[in-house]
Amino acid sequence: MPSTRIDEIKNKIINFLTKHNSEEFKAAVLARRLSIKDKRDIQLLKQALNELHQTKLIKRGKRKRYSYATPPASNRLIGILSLSKYGNGIVQLQPPSEGVVQIPSRFLNTALEGDTVSVALFAQPGKSKKTTADSIPEGEIIEIISRTQKSFVGTFQKSKHFYFVVPDDRRLSRDIYIAKGKTKGARPGERVVVKIDSWISKDMNPEGCVIEILGKAGELRAEMSAVAREFNLPMQFPKEVLQETEQIMEQIPTEEYQHRKDMRNLLCFTIDPEDAKDFDDAISLEILSNRNYHLGVHIADVSHYVKEGSHLDKEAFRRGTSVYLADEVIPMLPEKISNNICSLRPREDRLTYSVFMTLSPTGILKDYEITKSIIHSKARFTYEEVQKIIETGNGKFASIIGAMHKLSQVLLQKRMKEGGIDFESIEIKFRYDREGKPTEIIKKERLDSHRLIEEFMLMANQTVAKHIGVRKKDDDIRPFIYRVHDPPPPEKLFDFVSFVEHLGYSLNVTNGITAKALQKLLNNVKGKPEENVINEVAIRTMAKAIYSEKNTGHFGLGFKYYTHFTSPIRRYPDLIVHRHLFEYSNNMPHKRRLQLQKILPDICKQSSDMERIAMEAERASVRVMQVEYMKRHLGDKFDGIISCVTNFGLFVQITGLFVEGLIHIRDIPDDYFVFDEKNYVLTGKRTKKRYRLGDKVKV
Repeated sequence: MPSTRIDEIKNKIINFLTKHNSEEFKAAVLARRLSIKDKRDIQLLKQALNELHQTKLIKRGKRKRYSYATPPASNRLIGILSLSKYGNGIVQLQPPSEGVVQIPSRFLNTALEGDTVSVALFAQPGKSKKTTADSIPEGEIIEIISRTQKSFVGTFQKSKHFYFVVPDDRRLSRDIYIAKGKTKGARPGERVVVKIDSWISKDMNPEGCVIEILGKAGELRAEMSAVAREFNLPMQFPKEVLQETEQIMEQIPTEEYQHRKDMRNLLCFTIDPEDAKDFDDAISLEILSNRNYHLGVHIADVSHYVKEGSHLDKEAFRRGTSVYLADEVIPMLPEKISNNICSLRPREDRLTYSVFMTLSPTGILKDYEITKSIIHSKARFTYEEVQKIIETGNGKFASIIGAMHKLSQVLLQKRMKEGGIDFESIEIKFRYDREGKPTEIIKKERLDSHRLIEEFMLMANQTVAKHIGVRKKDDDIRPFIYRVHDPPPPEKLFDFVSFVEHLGYSLNVTNGITAKALQKLLNNVKGKPEENVINEVAIRTMAKAIYSEKNTGHFGLGFKYYTHFTSPIRRYPDLIVHRHLFEYSNNMPHKRRLQLQKILPDICKQSSDMERIAMEAERASVRVMQVEYMKRHLGDKFDGIISCVTNFGLFVQITGLFVEGLIHIRDIPDDYFVFDEKNYVLTGKRTKKRYRLGDKVKV
């Protein structure tokens, strides 16, 4: 079986050649383009090229130039596998324009998430069968071309004669066999990270080795470490990234003061959470003589320090985003940049990218300017401090904060009137003891001070997107990154309508869903016991917002043009937006625009994928903390609300703590239950007792 490193190199070759499927490359050029420099790796590259050519996955032309091998017109296709939580697979064919193939779980063979695989299509239904134009073909995985570099988190166990690891990932349906010499000293009951070495047949268990011991199962630190490893979150920066960071000067070069708009005398300040360490946005406001507002949003100019193609840039692309776990942050950029050089700390000069917007008293944008600048923040406020100033009218910069609050409310009302949706999703935080264990679960309050920053950032993001997106007829192509959000899929929408009707509310979708109709529903449930449940189900009904090089608008915000510009310290797309915005302001050449057209789809996909992984990891870390907190409440009684009804039981959210748990159907005594999927109801056959979504219960 090939080594893991050669598999990785094969994967890189296939992915690269499929993206450049009309070009040919010599081995030396491929080594350079794939950043392969080590002599041993160059030998493996040559071996990989040979093997891929022999299996006809790539072509070798004259003078040993390699290129993508267009699949023959047969039922054999190449692609990358992703697995659902239910165990079925989807193979994204290469190149992506070829579409996807569904793989039922019994036909996955030994393929794992992320593997590059060869697929044989099943026979397509004849004309007599009812088929739709967009039906997805099904197939079977017949060969693993190259393995992904994925490790698994699980619990180490010992049977009478051998060791094994029970993986957390439900998509891996088999335990992993561990030979005696490959346990790394792990003991039964410990949480470990395991790497699969081989998996010959789907009828046998995979074999692997323990590569890290995280601690005893159930211990907080071990479980939080397991979350980080499960989602492959990078806990350290590579040596070359840290070396590059150390070379960055903390002092601003003199010439930058000459090339930028000097706004150091401007009254501006930051508003952030109490525990924030990176401040990437500052705001300013002036009231003009004609009663218009001159709003300034000043964002840390990370693009000045993180250059395209640098080690820092490549690592930021790989991470995609900072990850905010329940008890720690895994940053996108090293601390020297995120918490120091690019953090808009009070009473220090900082390089920024500013958007100045002139707004009428009714919130209409009259004029704007986007420019590189230097600011000197006059204060660092917390949200709670600003909220107190808003409520009392007293405190530092009280008059300007009062005006900011007034403008933010105008912008909010205008956005709602024009079709925005204001979801009230629940966010929680924890208080910890000295050992880092949670002692209290607190719902994060959404204050007017939060809305103030939200509305100003939305305004800046929208202005930047319009600046690039709205262009004259004779203008050149303008590739850019947009933040897009589609309307909810019809099938999910009808399920949601049925759900709210069951709870006694209505949602008119006769002519399709409108943001205004959805917002009306959310207003009607405000303050009601079922508010949280309806908001959560509404959010799950929505399509996911993603990054895209194609602007299709943002349904949830009601914007035709929207991007992310305001958080380049913690989001890679924002950093890219800064770069390209500056290039356009300096008449970006046509050749560069064509280059961006090619690379932006990859950047958007990577950024969207990493955002999703970060969100899943954050939720998993919160669940670990909730379980740790609830350990001390075993046997206690709580009020709750049924948040989900399934054929195997009820999920109940505890009132005030926002902890959700399962009551299995076997633990509901004295009856046999029938599940009504359409109306989200379990009904007892004997007692006729009904458990419905949204019902209040004691647990």
